[in-house]
Amino acid sequence: MRRHRFGRLAAGVAALYLAVVIVLAVVGLVTGDLVPLWRVVADPDGYMADEIRPWPWLPALLVPIAAVQAWAYREVARGRLRGDPARHGREARLLRVASYAMVVYLLTWRLPIPYLWWTSLVADVIELVAIWLFFRVLRGSTRRWPRVLMLVTGLLSVAHDVVNTITYQTGDYLLTGQNWTWALDVLWSVWLASLLVAQARDPRWSGATVRVGVIAVFFSLLSSGSLSIVAFGGVDEVPWKLLTPSLLGAISVFSLVWWARSAHDLGTPQPSAPRTEPVQARARRWPLPAVAVVLPLVPAAVNLARGVPFWLGPKNVLGDAVREYTGSEATAYWFALDLLVGVGAPAVLILVAVRRRRRTLLRATTLSLFLLGGVGAVSAFTSEHSTFFGELWLYPESLYVARGAAVPYDGAQLLSPGISPLWYALALTVSGLILLFLYAAPPAHRVRHHVLLAGLASAVALCLLPAADMARGPVTDCVMPEPWQIDTGEAEPRELTAEQKFVCSLRGDHRAGSLHVFPDTTPDQVVLAYGRHLCGVHTRNDPRELARLKIDRASLTYPLDGICPSATTIVQAAKAEQDKEIAAMEADSQAMCDATPRHRPRTRPARAIRIKEPQWTDYGVLQTYEGEGEEETGPDIDPGNGLVSSARGILAVMTHPDFDLCVTLETYTRRPPVETKGWDKVVEVGYYSPGGKIVLNDNLSGTELPNLALNGRKGHYRIRVHYAWFPWKGEAEGGQRLLIMAYPGKGDKEIVHRNRKMT
Repeated sequence: MRRHRFGRLAAGVAALYLAVVIVLAVVGLVTGDLVPLWRVVADPDGYMADEIRPWPWLPALLVPIAAVQAWAYREVARGRLRGDPARHGREARLLRVASYAMVVYLLTWRLPIPYLWWTSLVADVIELVAIWLFFRVLRGSTRRWPRVLMLVTGLLSVAHDVVNTITYQTGDYLLTGQNWTWALDVLWSVWLASLLVAQARDPRWSGATVRVGVIAVFFSLLSSGSLSIVAFGGVDEVPWKLLTPSLLGAISVFSLVWWARSAHDLGTPQPSAPRTEPVQARARRWPLPAVAVVLPLVPAAVNLARGVPFWLGPKNVLGDAVREYTGSEATAYWFALDLLVGVGAPAVLILVAVRRRRRTLLRATTLSLFLLGGVGAVSAFTSEHSTFFGELWLYPESLYVARGAAVPYDGAQLLSPGISPLWYALALTVSGLILLFLYAAPPAHRVRHHVLLAGLASAVALCLLPAADMARGPVTDCVMPEPWQIDTGEAEPRELTAEQKFVCSLRGDHRAGSLHVFPDTTPDQVVLAYGRHLCGVHTRNDPRELARLKIDRASLTYPLDGICPSATTIVQAAKAEQDKEIAAMEADSQAMCDATPRHRPRTRPARAIRIKEPQWTDYGVLQTYEGEGEEETGPDIDPGNGLVSSARGILAVMTHPDFDLCVTLETYTRRPPVETKGWDKVVEVGYYSPGGKIVLNDNLSGTELPNLALNGRKGHYRIRVHYAWFPWKGEAEGGQRLLIMAYPGKGDKEIVHRNRKMT
């Protein structure tokens, strides 16, 4: 027997829709084109169709969503129960008509038709009528002040929507950028929540309708309320930030079902249900209930003493998810929850539950405490990657933003001044356990979910106890000042100890190989405890233990240097061997330069310097720059002569970067004779010294030669550079001889005295 007027038709429509979706899913998996399935289920207008790829998991996600949609269409289309309609008066009939009109409007959003902005204004008019009719229809079952609250919040919510629609259409974004608009965003959920409370007390609506309305409120908070979401990534990456709003919109059919069921129930005579008196639990002695009340106040008092009235703060992974995937409405509620728990408001809820002792209230309070404890644990044990594009919304910046931080604020710039959320989680969980054991229902009235809840709460408490008992400890700031900040006095120079260096190597986004990487807020002692555990593994060098942990001992050696003696011994031995090799190479290079023939000048120079130590360059260029504020001219590092180039105030000498240099410098008062014997290249160029400091150097290698200028004389010089390759049988295998002569003289002409091609 059909219970509803159009039950079979509604079931057929729902089954047909679900069958079409399943066919599209199968075809999409075979052909690799899932766009039709996506558009039918989640995106009728095709806004995100270009982002869809042949992901095999997408049909498995969309088909269950389509099943929820099919259920919603069945609920809408089946109508009221068969039989004589209910007689609730003219206003109730008008409310049914308005509710069905809202159902029709909401169904148009599921159709692939162009958006017409004026239809939103029509829907606002219908909703205004429905709000007024609810106010009138509920006057016999609801007190006046809840109805006034419903009326005021409903009217303001519709007015807010009308203003947004008109201003957005005209391009005059009246409310955009205002910090207080979040208060307007929460009006709709406040209106619906107060209306659901009134419906629950009115016999004309069923409990199923109220429950669907509660789910509708929940999904309204998950909606982002905006399409201005930008995601960056490769073509093969899943753009979750783009897809999530469409997926949430596809499954958010509960508001549609609530409007339809509210209209169905008004047309159906509801069976009279006897009013049941609330069951009260037996009173208990006050020491333990008082402990349950006081416990949430303890971490709140500690935080308030530090001037922090918040529980989690803005830097936690759950807050990131709320801000990133929902709208300002849910973010405002999250902020309110953070503030209420932070100041100890759960203690008030526990006190009310203990005083009234109603089992429904006690169960709700206990469940809320366990959920809050779980939220605190998740926030404490997960990494934070908070980024705020703009101001720190609602939270005071003086508490959570590091000094000198720049917008957008990232995770490193956000502080955690309060105590660990685990202390709150432990206090709330213990309070919930006390309520559970003091006021639990007798065994005859217990059901399976009570046992499951008790077991889960005990497990959560056991997990939190050792973590919450751990001292918070200091957290090393691993951001080292830049050299320019030290030079300008903006920061003080800092030196990290070996333990601090190890801690910083395992912090944040640093690459640590096979080692675990900790969040930036992890206390130093936790990271060091992990390091000492690895030190024991490194010291024992047990192959079975290393295989079980999937760690290579060699990969632990350098990360553990400084905090583990066995690793330090190996590193020091390797460093000593490396130093020995470097010393041998330096000795060989020194012997090579000592073996080079000394230059015997034909004319006595004013100054001659034979540099004893071998020199080297990072990229094969020695140059001087005496610009002194004049327009800078870059040196020619690829001159035609292959050896030297010059410009005003700039002299560059090109050598081979992979071999040492044996350098001799000579400064003359007049032009010396030309010498080419024994040299591969001899090139002379003109050079103007504006500062009298002809100092060739290489900033990267630290090489700096003495001044070639004659007693600091400014003006024109001639620079003659001699270059020769010097073979050597030692480890260096060869070196470079460089003789540079400088003397006063005019003329910029380049003279190549010798340019023998080297093999």
